[in-house]
Amino acid sequence: MKEKKLHLLLAVLATGIMSFAGVLIETAMNVTFPTLIKQFGISTGMVQWVTTIYLLVISIMVPFSNYLLKNFSIRKLFIVANLFFIAGLVIDLWSPSYGILLIGRLLQGVSTGITLPLMFHIILNFTPMHKRGTMMGVGTLTTSIAPAIGPTYGGIMTASLSWHAIFLFLLPVLAISLVIGLYAIPEMPVKKTGALDILSLIGVALLFSGLLMFLNQIGSLVSLASLAIGIIGLIIFYRQATRGKNPLVRITVLKNKVFVLFLCGFLVCQFLLLGISFVLPNFIQIVLGKDAFIAGLVMMPGAAVGAILAPISGRVLDTFGSKKPILLGLSFATVGWIALTLLLRSPILLGFVAGHVFYMIGIGFSYSNLMTTGMNLLSEDEYGDGNTLFNTLQQFSGAVATAIVATIINLAQQSQSDFIAATVTGSQISLLFLLALLVAVLIACLIHFRKEPTLG
Repeated sequence: MKEKKLHLLLAVLATGIMSFAGVLIETAMNVTFPTLIKQFGISTGMVQWVTTIYLLVISIMVPFSNYLLKNFSIRKLFIVANLFFIAGLVIDLWSPSYGILLIGRLLQGVSTGITLPLMFHIILNFTPMHKRGTMMGVGTLTTSIAPAIGPTYGGIMTASLSWHAIFLFLLPVLAISLVIGLYAIPEMPVKKTGALDILSLIGVALLFSGLLMFLNQIGSLVSLASLAIGIIGLIIFYRQATRGKNPLVRITVLKNKVFVLFLCGFLVCQFLLLGISFVLPNFIQIVLGKDAFIAGLVMMPGAAVGAILAPISGRVLDTFGSKKPILLGLSFATVGWIALTLLLRSPILLGFVAGHVFYMIGIGFSYSNLMTTGMNLLSEDEYGDGNTLFNTLQQFSGAVATAIVATIINLAQQSQSDFIAATVTGSQISLLFLLALLVAVLIACLIHFRKEPTLG
């Protein structure tokens, strides 16, 4: 029994390390954007594709991984994902051009798109219910804390060495993950459940790529064509999900309105994490004139606080239920976000640190518990579909958040002659938009818990 528990923990650790590295690199690259803009001669709107293409690939791969998990062993999937990630790191370590850099990011996206649902698959299927909150807290630590740590890591690497070093120092991390996984994850027989629904996969690809292209091209005629592609993809995906024999995802779980509430809350938190990880490091560099190292350091205390609270909040949920940690977390996040928004007009570095810490306290208490509470509402045979929806929409929402924030700032920069003043305006509009989403989720959760105070 002890050996099985040990292997479970090590399996979660191995996949968690990969997931952490995958999410870490999302925001680590954000700090390098001013450097990449100069080096490759590209715009703010163009450079965000370093993150967006990565998240887009993940958004497509996660639904596909639902099929993979039903037809291939977790050991095989782990090994393939790890090797894809290493290949992507090597390419980006060498990348002499912006195009090559994007290819490496694409391969990393494929890996993370397999790994994230794999990690939660292991937790949901092998962890006892009374410990699930804690384990989910550990698991979501990778997706909640890594975006905050990313700018710090990226800033240190870029300032002391070069942006290529971001990829170099992750190579031994992936090697450690591979060794642990090979030991902890056994070859387990899998009962194949049917053929791949190619049309569903095409629909997902068209939907996500079309919508992201639309967001990046707003204001042009081409954007309408991109929107049309996204709508066509949505129609194809919905038709297959409701009528297909072997759909990638059964969307019947969305009939559960409470599940949808916690899913939306989780996605808004992801919006905030990716949004602030784009806005704040670039604001500090462009407006305040600080280097990437300082921009990264500003994010570090909040990241540390969030890292500590992620597993603790899971234990709180296991003990007291979901109401207290979720409402407390969303309230703290709201106060911290308001502070960050106001500080953009009167910037103080220590103020940014304090506001970000306060916000990350809120994320630490609410983020993982929103997912855990939502998943606990589903039956065991719905876990795969619920897990896929959480992870797919999580990554897509991150890509959307990055695209929206980058577009708002880029439009502001193009509309004003004063580049720095325009960056301030665009950054504040971005945070106000995200604040509105956060407040809406907080109010919705308050209303729900008044009706269902014992949920969780």
